[in-house]
Order: sequence, then C-alpha cells, then structure tokens
Amino acid sequence: MSLTINTNSAAISAAYNLGKNNSHLQKSLAKLSSGSRITTPSDDAGGLAVSMKLNAAINRTRAAITNVQNARSFAEVQDGGLQAAARIVDRMAELKSLSTDVLKSAADKANYDTEFQSLRTQLWAVGQEAFNGVSLFSSSATFGGAKTVDTDFVEVITSSQGSGGAVVSLNKSLIASAVTVDDLLNPTTAGTAHANATALAHDSNKTGAVNAIGLADISISTFTQVLDNLATLRAENGATVSRLSFAEDHLRLSKANLTAANSRIVDVDIAEETTRLAKYNILVQASASMLAQANLAPNSALLLLS
Repeated sequence: MSLTINTNSAAISAAYNLGKNNSHLQKSLAKLSSGSRITTPSDDAGGLAVSMKLNAAINRTRAAITNVQNARSFAEVQDGGLQAAARIVDRMAELKSLSTDVLKSAADKANYDTEFQSLRTQLWAVGQEAFNGVSLFSSSATFGGAKTVDTDFVEVITSSQGSGGAVVSLNKSLIASAVTVDDLLNPTTAGTAHANATALAHDSNKTGAVNAIGLADISISTFTQVLDNLATLRAENGATVSRLSFAEDHLRLSKANLTAANSRIVDVDIAEETTRLAKYNILVQASASMLAQANLAPNSALLLLS
C-alpha cells in the first residue's frame, strides 16, 4: 500500500468499522435497557405489527375479565337480596303459625300482624335494591312466564370480540312476582296477574285491597309456595354465577396465552443480548484503537521529508 498524506484509507476503513460497531452497541444497549427486542420498527416490522394486534387483544380480554367480575358482583349482591327475602318470608310463616295458636288473644294476634305488615314493607324494599344504579330485580314480567322485555336482563360481554362474541344474559330475578301468588296459591304465569293476587311485599306508600291483607288472610301453603319460588330464583342465580366463573377462567387463560405469544415476539433474550453487547463493546474499543493507530500512519511521511 502506497504512503499518502491526503487520503488515509486505513483510517477511513477503521472509522467506518467504528461507526458500524458503535451503532450495534447502541442498539444492544437500547434493547437491554428497555427489555424489548423491537425498539424501532426497523428492528422487526412484521413482528411489531403482530405485537400491536396481540396487545390490543390482551387489553380487550382484560376489559372482558373486568366485565365478568362486575357481573359476578351483581349476581352475588342479587343473591344476598334473595337470601334476605327468603328469611323475611320464613319469619312471616313463623308468625302465621304463632297466630294460629288458640291460646293467643286477639291482642297477641294483632301484635303478630303488626310485625307481619312491617316485614311486608321490608320485603318490598329488598325488591327495589340496585347495584351501581342498575336494579337487581325486575318487576316487568311474571315469575315462570316468558321473559321478552330487555330490562329483565343485563347483558355481559364475555369475549374480547365485543358484542360479536360470547354474551351472558344475567337474569334480573323476578322477586316481585315470586312473592305474589293467586287464589290457587301458585305463581302467576299468565301475561297479567289475577285480580285477586296476593302480594306479600307491600309498598307502604300505596293503599288498596291487595295491600290491605293480614296474617289471617294467608295460608301456610302460600308461604311454602313463595319460598319455593325464591329457591328457584336462587338456583337460577347460582347457575349464572357458575357460568360466569367458567367464562372468567377461560378469559384469564386466553389472556395468559396471548401475553406469552406477545412475549416471544417482543421480549429480548437477556443471555443472548448480553453476549452481543460484550462482542460489540470489544469491537468498538478495538476499532477506536485501530483508528488512532491509522491516524498516526501519515506521520511516517514526515520522516521521508526531513
């Protein structure tokens, strides 16, 4: 190789290698510091596109899990209301049995009836409960009848696909109808209630023949029927909670699998990348040293000129 002053080919080559090795070193540092294999789109354009889609699916699945958890909370609070209603009706039945005691005076029976009327009001209050502004119990359909009114259900999205995926219809238990029986002591199943229907629940703000009933007007079998109705509602509620539990488990498994798939695309292999970091760190130092040596080469020309 000829000895020149204007052009130092060795220094140019060393500078090029230094820049290239330093660029690789900076990329390796960026990957290790971020924990991601893809720090810029140029690292893996296709992988970045897939990762963005997977991230969106993960976020949708996380939202669906929250929906299911809220639905379970709704159903659990609803079941609490049904339990309270059952305890109230059970106490009513107990009062009815006590009032039939021949040794009880009219005043004693009146006292039992006073508690009965108070319990009717409380039973009505249970039916008016809501969860975050959404009523827990429906009053627009009849117990055992066809439920076609949208307000009788709360739809829960249990899929990351939104409304186009799986949907669970959470039944808003028909507690008002469950505690209403007709003259045959059966739950009302027709489209409208009988005129002589007996409602155990009582809105204290309303008056009328239906509301003005007492213990003496109701038979023990009526309470038995109402308790059976409430038991049916609790069974339906339990079935819904069971389904929601399986839906949540499926969503959590899907989220875990999606997260693992995304990790394989974007997460950096620390062992591999630290090896690459050490390699380029040494190459940068070597390139810098050789560039320094190459820059000294033209000095040899001075010896020939002296």
